[in-house]
Amino acid sequence: MIRRLVSRREERPPVAEANQRQPLRPWQIRERCFNVRRRGLDPVEIRTFLHRVADELTVAQTALVAVQEENVRIKNALRAWQSAQSANHRYR
Repeated sequence: MIRRLVSRREERPPVAEANQRQPLRPWQIRERCFNVRRRGLDPVEIRTFLHRVADELTVAQTALVAVQEENVRIKNALRAWQSAQSANHRYR
């Protein structure tokens, strides 16, 4: 049992490498395959769960894009307002 725990630790990437990885995409989750073992998990249950996670990731990533676009819109509006305000103060 101790040997098994040590080997699992060795398989994990270091924390620094994990943080540098690209974000998972929904298709990567849907297409992920796992090794089949003698008394493994139910493949249908795994696939169902992965599809659920991929769907939630799709929603989160779509919301993130919308927020980023809104952020750009607000920044542009603020710049325009600041420019208009500074132009008004110059002529006074």
